[in-house]
Amino acid sequence: MWALIWDFGGPVLLTPFELRAAAERRLGLASGTFAWSGPFDPASDPDWRAMQAGEFTEREYWHHRADEYAAISGDPGGAAGLKPLFDELFQGSVEELTRPGAWDLTRDAKAAGKLVAVLTNDMHAFHDAGWIERMTFLREVDVLVDGSLEGLLKPDPRIFQLVLDRLGVRAEEAVFVDDQPGNCDAAAALGLHAVQFDVTAPKVAYATARELLGIAPEGASI
Repeated sequence: MWALIWDFGGPVLLTPFELRAAAERRLGLASGTFAWSGPFDPASDPDWRAMQAGEFTEREYWHHRADEYAAISGDPGGAAGLKPLFDELFQGSVEELTRPGAWDLTRDAKAAGKLVAVLTNDMHAFHDAGWIERMTFLREVDVLVDGSLEGLLKPDPRIFQLVLDRLGVRAEEAVFVDDQPGNCDAAAALGLHAVQFDVTAPKVAYATARELLGIAPEGASI
């Protein structure tokens, strides 16, 4: 039995970087007020580069952004944590916020008899229960592991083992898709087939995951 394990934010869910312009418009702010671009323009985002270099964690990166949001919007983002920022960014329906390619691959994997899981660090840290309930993509998966509930965060190898145990598969039977290089490196070190997801070119990772799982390319005749 093979399994597909998704990171949620990035490979499935659109990134905040792709949603910031809409948030600026809703708030009546000038374009570029939220001056962070992450993987879409690393040269202009020193915090992103520092995070990628391991100087601080992804969650710390978003706490910096929440502080900026609080200062600009007047919403107490820093004091209230990350949720005010993410509430603003992630407005919209599940169809508007998630990638069609992730839905297609998930459904094709399940149709081919594969197990599917989501392994995320921060779902409950970033979003409230009502928003999570609206994410009907999560009803498509067999296992959901959220590090913010488990007390373990990627790239800790124990959380990878946890999702493997709950799926009932060995590391070498799992394809793991994540947009953070450090998480992919940790997964590969345990024997998972790690696919780094480039948010600027989503189709590449989807195609690679399909090949590893032995699933026909998207749009191919079956």
